Amino acid sequence: MVDFGLSEEQREIRAWVRTFVEREIMPLENEVLRREREGAAPGLNAEEVRGLRELARKSDFWGVQTPVEYGGMGLDAVTAAIIETELGRTFVTFKFGGEADNILFHANEEQKQRYLLPTIAGERRSCFAITEPGAGSDAKAIRTRAAKDGSQWVINGEKTFITGGCEADFAMVFAVTDPELGADGGVTCFLVDREAGWTSEPIDTMGERRPASLVFDDVRVPEANVLGEVGKGFQLAMQWIGKGRYLLPARALGGCERMLEMSIDYAKTRQTFGAPIAERQAIQWMIADSQTEIEALRLLVLNAAWQVDQGRDSRHAQSIAKLFGGVKANEIVDRMMQIHGGMGYTRELPIERWYRDLRLLRIFEGTDEIQRRTIARDLLKGRVKVGETLR
Repeated sequence: MVDFGLSEEQREIRAWVRTFVEREIMPLENEVLRREREGAAPGLNAEEVRGLRELARKSDFWGVQTPVEYGGMGLDAVTAAIIETELGRTFVTFKFGGEADNILFHANEEQKQRYLLPTIAGERRSCFAITEPGAGSDAKAIRTRAAKDGSQWVINGEKTFITGGCEADFAMVFAVTDPELGADGGVTCFLVDREAGWTSEPIDTMGERRPASLVFDDVRVPEANVLGEVGKGFQLAMQWIGKGRYLLPARALGGCERMLEMSIDYAKTRQTFGAPIAERQAIQWMIADSQTEIEALRLLVLNAAWQVDQGRDSRHAQSIAKLFGGVKANEIVDRMMQIHGGMGYTRELPIERWYRDLRLLRIFEGTDEIQRRTIARDLLKGRVKVGETLR
């Protein structure tokens, strides 16, 4: 039996998040766009983010997927995907507080006190540092080295396109500790405080995100700052990367829903040659195609999340959802801009902003090409069989 319905709790959570987004975040959109047109930093400022998180926390909305024993809500993957979709209905990037990188839960007790718990509390900020100028999609090609010197490790190398790298006060740095083994037992993850001496520079992009370039020049890290085991860092990195690719297309799904609603309203009021453009077949087909793709994406996202909740290996399903979401979200935003005509191209409306932001979905946390490789490889090697996605 297949049941596509949401539970009563999930419907209530979805309604609460939608109301929060509509009442607290959407009213900030015009101000955010105005500031960006004037050259200010994109998105919400730190004070606005802090205020929204505290407001949500008063309603006990804190740590969506953080385990209950760490003060979070401990929600399942499907519910997390529903929440991400609702947050995606605004182009203003916002995440509820009380979260920490999943691999930080592998920290020992002393590390949890220094890194995990303060991060959950919002007192510290982390960044995941694996991508390098010559190692993006091919994470096994990292060249940053960490050499043992007594009771310390000395790190040298450069990381690039690191999300939150300029804001973080500590980094989870992946470095080669055994060149002969490489990714097969020769990569280690280190918790490196900014005070240890690494530097960061922002990288300007066409969207809101401003990743960073990090430089490690003889940065010394004590043995106590190894996360997990020496040589087991690559496994941690893959766990971080695969923690929730379904959440990326889920957020894009919310944006596509909102833009389609905006376009339907606009098509009903915008007139050409004496009639609303909603009566034009060309516009109707854009709307119909977009709605069809939105619903297909919703099922792909929820299926991937459901597999996570069932304890299954969801990587194949997540790759499908991310690939389809990245391609189709970009097609949808292009159609929605076309429906809005010249106004959609201006920076007065959020469509232009979404147009730039959604392009990133086809690149970060696994490019379209990497997702296609994963999907094809799974099929060719028999890991997944055609028609058995729901088995």
